[in-house]
Amino acid sequence: MADSSEYKLKSSPEDGISAVKFCSASAPFLLVSSWDSSVRLYDVLSNSQRLKYHHERAVLDVCFQDAVRSFSGGLDGVLKMCDFNSNTDTVVGGHQDAIRCVEFSPSVNQVFTGSWDATVKSWDPRSKGCTGTHVQGDNIYTIALNDEKLVVGTAGRRVLVWDLRNMSSAIQKRESSLKYQTRCIKAFPSRQGYVLSSIEGRVAVEYFDPSPEVQKKKYAFKCHRIKEGEIECCYSVNAISFHHGFNTFATGGSDGHVNVWDGFNKKRLCQYRRYPTSISSLSFSSDGSLLAIASSYMYEQGEPPAGTQTEDTIYIRKVQEHEVKPK
Repeated sequence: MADSSEYKLKSSPEDGISAVKFCSASAPFLLVSSWDSSVRLYDVLSNSQRLKYHHERAVLDVCFQDAVRSFSGGLDGVLKMCDFNSNTDTVVGGHQDAIRCVEFSPSVNQVFTGSWDATVKSWDPRSKGCTGTHVQGDNIYTIALNDEKLVVGTAGRRVLVWDLRNMSSAIQKRESSLKYQTRCIKAFPSRQGYVLSSIEGRVAVEYFDPSPEVQKKKYAFKCHRIKEGEIECCYSVNAISFHHGFNTFATGGSDGHVNVWDGFNKKRLCQYRRYPTSISSLSFSSDGSLLAIASSYMYEQGEPPAGTQTEDTIYIRKVQEHEVKPK
């Protein structure tokens, strides 16, 4: 049963949901990208779809520049910009392979795209031109930004940290402390480090400062695992989103659960009800009062079992302070 503190968005995508992202401004807008090749803009307070535009193929990621513009990329390798006021979308540029990640940095006023062609490109939204191509050495699965740094997670469990003000070369090259493929990275709002998740039910909390005393604080923990009889089933941790007010974070897994964590004190603060299928993406609103939860089967185990509910649904949860505030 759905919780009374949450509701479903109307007019959900018709195929897998790849990303949900709230606007960083105070506007109640949510962007959603999908394998149905669409990008949709919702007003979550009125529960209405404001606009929709398309790519040639599946869209893998999307981001806001501000309350009136978005950027998106996907399997067609094309970066698009949409102007909500005029309801027009234009091609900005592209990669030689699929664009897996799209993020906007207000601190340097650039859009960053990470691709399966093993490069990150930076783009100027004003001139709509590419301002740099940065070779990462392997397919890119995830990127994260804070005010100063870009963190890139690639195949081969590699993590590269770049300084946004000087992208001539990576300032750190690391190997993931988790044994299996990286799924998601998000940077702490406090700028101290990042959280990384993998396909086998683990999350790592990492710190940028290379000094031995700070590196002693890093740790990893098990999550999104369900014991069935004597067997513990490990599920991919697909999504991470930070609550900017409290520096806590939510994780979403293929077990259909959303957990909220206090990363500094190594505690789980709460677990929401189990959703019908995998959690593919999460996003806290800028003021932390809402959490967008994408419940969407991700074909981790092939075709869904007969009778399994795999409807692609976005839930908007009204967040209670006790769920996200460190105790």
